[in-house]
Amino acid sequence: MSAQPAGQKLYEGKAKILYTTDDPNILLTRFKDDATAFNAQKRGSIIGKGEMNCAISTHLFQMLEGQGVKTHFIDRPSANEMRVKSVQIVPLEVVVRNIAAGSLCQQTGIELGTVLPQPLVEFYYKNDALGDPLLTPDRLLLMALATPAQVSYLQTMALQINRILTDFFDHCGITLVDFKLEFGLMPDGTLLLADEISPDTCRLWNQAETDPDRRVMDKDRFRRDLGAVEDAYRQVLERVLAQSVQL
Repeated sequence: MSAQPAGQKLYEGKAKILYTTDDPNILLTRFKDDATAFNAQKRGSIIGKGEMNCAISTHLFQMLEGQGVKTHFIDRPSANEMRVKSVQIVPLEVVVRNIAAGSLCQQTGIELGTVLPQPLVEFYYKNDALGDPLLTPDRLLLMALATPAQVSYLQTMALQINRILTDFFDHCGITLVDFKLEFGLMPDGTLLLADEISPDTCRLWNQAETDPDRRVMDKDRFRRDLGAVEDAYRQVLERVLAQSVQL
């Protein structure tokens, strides 16, 4: 990476802005309150989302690091900012599903809430213009988005992370329905877990609720106009913080 002035905006996405720092190997991620859904066709704002997602991601990255998962996380210098290792993001969204919801139900007819016999790992092409399409393994390799060894590693890591997060959220009284992961390459080829882990990237259901709408604790509240979005995110944060203290 060529040297650039500290504080220069490198990239702005739907939920975060990436800035340079005085160290070319370290970037600053600023989490935004902006909210989007349906490939940015729906836009809005969730008050305090940036700070809450930054805090949740910080604690989950730290917890995963403690369990042997290598991540890009370094530290959290302010409420809505995270310092991370500079990586080249692999253009794949790795989705892990434990319970049928969202596009899995829409595309297969499987009933919402069906517990899958085993976790399902799917790969989506990270490309807004194409609508982030689901890829078959052969298409993924045909497009040279990752090597066979990298694909195998991503699947193994996704399942390992799923086991850790499922157990953690279960102790929070939350069911981890499904979630999206992104990974990045270090200059030496090492793959690190990157991006964020938050109610923006996970489907989370409150185990104390049985009503299909009331149990939702993630961005589906925004997608489906269920209301009380900020309260749901805040409740996830409070439970994550409380459980992190006990670890």
